[in-house]
Amino acid sequence: MFASLKDLFNALTDAPAAAAKAGGPDHALQLATAVLLVEVMRSDADYSPVERTTVVQALRDKFKLGDDEIARLMELADATSRDAPDLYSFTSRLNKSFSTEQKLRMVEYLWQVAYADGTLSHHENHLMRKLGDLLYIPRGDFVAAKQRGRAAAGVAEPESPAE
Repeated sequence: MFASLKDLFNALTDAPAAAAKAGGPDHALQLATAVLLVEVMRSDADYSPVERTTVVQALRDKFKLGDDEIARLMELADATSRDAPDLYSFTSRLNKSFSTEQKLRMVEYLWQVAYADGTLSHHENHLMRKLGDLLYIPRGDFVAAKQRGRAAAGVAEPESPAE
Protein backbone atom coordinates (compact mmCIF):
# COMPACT_ATOMS: atom_id res chain seq x y z
CA MET A 1 0.00 0.00 0.00
CA PHE A 2 2.79 2.42 0.89
CA ALA A 3 4.57 1.60 -2.35
CA SER A 4 1.39 2.44 -4.28
CA LEU A 5 1.04 5.76 -2.51
CA LYS A 6 4.70 6.54 -3.11
CA ASP A 7 4.35 5.68 -6.82
CA LEU A 8 1.29 7.90 -7.09
CA PHE A 9 3.03 10.77 -5.32
CA ASN A 10 6.11 10.43 -7.50
CA ALA A 11 3.99 10.36 -10.65
CA LEU A 12 2.24 13.56 -9.62
CA THR A 13 5.37 15.44 -8.59
CA ASP A 14 7.50 14.22 -11.50
CA ALA A 15 4.95 15.14 -14.19
CA PRO A 16 6.18 18.72 -14.70
CA ALA A 17 9.81 17.58 -14.68
CA ALA A 18 9.03 14.87 -17.21
CA ALA A 19 7.22 17.38 -19.39
CA ALA A 20 10.23 19.67 -19.26
CA LYS A 21 12.58 16.82 -20.20
CA ALA A 22 10.35 15.82 -23.08
CA GLY A 23 10.93 19.22 -24.70
CA GLY A 24 14.68 19.06 -24.20
CA PRO A 25 17.07 21.43 -22.51
CA ASP A 26 15.57 24.54 -24.12
CA HIS A 27 12.14 23.71 -22.78
CA ALA A 28 13.54 23.00 -19.31
CA LEU A 29 15.27 26.40 -19.34
CA GLN A 30 12.06 28.10 -20.49
CA LEU A 31 10.13 26.35 -17.73
CA ALA A 32 12.67 27.33 -15.06
CA THR A 33 12.50 30.94 -16.23
CA ALA A 34 8.70 30.93 -16.30
CA VAL A 35 8.49 29.39 -12.82
CA LEU A 36 10.63 32.18 -11.35
CA LEU A 37 8.50 34.82 -13.04
CA VAL A 38 5.33 33.14 -11.76
CA GLU A 39 6.79 32.91 -8.25
CA VAL A 40 7.37 36.66 -8.19
CA MET A 41 3.88 37.25 -9.59
CA ARG A 42 2.34 35.09 -6.85
CA SER A 43 4.56 36.31 -4.01
CA ASP A 44 2.10 38.89 -2.79
CA ALA A 45 -1.40 37.87 -1.78
CA ASP A 46 -3.22 39.52 -4.66
CA TYR A 47 -1.68 39.28 -8.08
CA SER A 48 -3.23 41.35 -10.79
CA PRO A 49 -3.83 40.80 -14.50
CA VAL A 50 -1.13 43.38 -15.24
CA GLU A 51 1.41 41.19 -13.44
CA ARG A 52 0.38 38.20 -15.53
CA THR A 53 0.64 40.30 -18.68
CA THR A 54 4.14 41.36 -17.62
CA VAL A 55 5.15 37.71 -17.15
CA VAL A 56 3.80 36.82 -20.59
CA GLN A 57 5.62 39.76 -22.18
CA ALA A 58 8.89 38.80 -20.46
CA LEU A 59 8.59 35.24 -21.79
CA ARG A 60 7.76 36.56 -25.26
CA ASP A 61 10.79 38.89 -25.20
CA LYS A 62 13.18 36.31 -23.77
CA PHE A 63 12.25 33.26 -25.84
CA LYS A 64 10.36 34.57 -28.89
CA LEU A 65 7.47 32.14 -28.33
CA GLY A 66 4.04 32.16 -29.93
CA ASP A 67 0.84 32.78 -27.98
CA ASP A 68 -0.08 29.08 -27.79
CA GLU A 69 3.42 28.14 -26.58
CA ILE A 70 3.33 30.86 -23.94
CA ALA A 71 -0.13 29.78 -22.76
CA ARG A 72 1.07 26.18 -22.34
CA LEU A 73 4.29 27.31 -20.67
CA MET A 74 2.32 29.48 -18.24
CA GLU A 75 0.04 26.55 -17.33
CA LEU A 76 3.02 24.29 -16.74
CA ALA A 77 4.93 26.97 -14.81
CA ASP A 78 1.95 27.63 -12.56
CA ALA A 79 1.54 23.92 -11.77
CA THR A 80 5.28 23.43 -11.27
CA SER A 81 5.52 26.52 -9.07
CA ARG A 82 2.75 25.28 -6.79
CA ASP A 83 4.45 21.88 -6.35
CA ALA A 84 8.07 23.03 -6.06
CA PRO A 85 9.64 22.60 -2.63
CA ASP A 86 12.25 25.30 -3.32
CA LEU A 87 13.67 27.58 -5.99
CA TYR A 88 17.16 26.12 -6.21
CA SER A 89 16.45 23.71 -9.06
CA PHE A 90 15.18 26.59 -11.18
CA THR A 91 17.91 29.09 -10.34
CA SER A 92 20.61 26.44 -10.80
CA ARG A 93 19.33 25.79 -14.33
CA LEU A 94 19.61 29.50 -15.10
CA ASN A 95 23.07 29.64 -13.52
CA LYS A 96 24.22 26.78 -15.77
CA SER A 97 22.64 28.12 -18.95
CA PHE A 98 22.71 31.93 -18.77
CA SER A 99 25.67 34.28 -18.94
CA THR A 100 25.97 36.98 -16.30
CA GLU A 101 24.41 39.49 -18.70
CA GLN A 102 21.48 37.16 -19.40
CA LYS A 103 20.93 36.62 -15.68
CA LEU A 104 20.96 40.37 -15.10
CA ARG A 105 18.36 40.80 -17.84
CA MET A 106 16.32 38.06 -16.17
CA VAL A 107 16.52 39.91 -12.84
CA GLU A 108 15.23 43.02 -14.61
CA TYR A 109 12.26 41.02 -15.91
CA LEU A 110 11.64 39.73 -12.38
CA TRP A 111 11.70 43.28 -11.00
CA GLN A 112 9.29 44.39 -13.75
CA VAL A 113 6.85 41.72 -12.58
CA ALA A 114 7.31 42.76 -8.95
CA TYR A 115 6.61 46.40 -9.83
CA ALA A 116 3.90 45.72 -12.45
CA ASP A 117 1.03 46.60 -10.11
CA GLY A 118 2.72 49.86 -9.09
CA THR A 119 3.84 48.73 -5.65
CA LEU A 120 6.51 46.50 -4.18
CA SER A 121 5.33 44.36 -1.28
CA HIS A 122 7.64 43.10 1.45
CA HIS A 123 7.09 39.57 0.17
CA GLU A 124 8.12 40.53 -3.37
CA ASN A 125 11.19 42.36 -2.09
CA HIS A 126 12.20 39.41 0.09
CA LEU A 127 11.78 36.94 -2.77
CA MET A 128 13.75 39.16 -5.13
CA ARG A 129 16.66 39.40 -2.67
CA LYS A 130 16.60 35.63 -2.31
CA LEU A 131 16.60 35.17 -6.09
CA GLY A 132 19.45 37.64 -6.47
CA ASP A 133 21.51 35.57 -4.03
CA LEU A 134 20.60 32.26 -5.71
CA LEU A 135 21.55 33.68 -9.11
CA TYR A 136 24.88 34.99 -7.73
CA ILE A 137 24.17 38.58 -8.77
CA PRO A 138 26.58 41.09 -7.17
CA ARG A 139 24.77 43.61 -4.97
CA GLY A 140 25.59 46.66 -7.11
CA ASP A 141 24.38 44.92 -10.28
CA PHE A 142 21.28 43.74 -8.43
CA VAL A 143 20.37 47.29 -7.36
CA ALA A 144 21.02 48.61 -10.88
CA ALA A 145 18.76 45.88 -12.33
CA LYS A 146 16.12 46.83 -9.77
CA GLN A 147 16.24 50.45 -10.88
CA ARG A 148 16.00 49.48 -14.56
CA GLY A 149 13.12 47.11 -13.81
CA ARG A 150 11.30 49.79 -11.81
CA ALA A 151 11.76 52.31 -14.62
CA ALA A 152 10.58 49.80 -17.24
CA ALA A 153 7.47 49.17 -15.14
CA GLY A 154 6.82 52.92 -15.05
CA VAL A 155 7.10 53.24 -11.28
CA ALA A 156 8.70 56.40 -9.88
CA GLU A 157 11.67 56.09 -7.55
CA PRO A 158 10.80 56.19 -3.84
CA GLU A 159 11.31 59.41 -1.91
CA SER A 160 13.64 57.76 0.62
CA PRO A 161 17.03 56.37 -0.47
CA ALA A 162 16.26 52.95 1.07
CA GLU A 163 16.62 50.15 -1.46
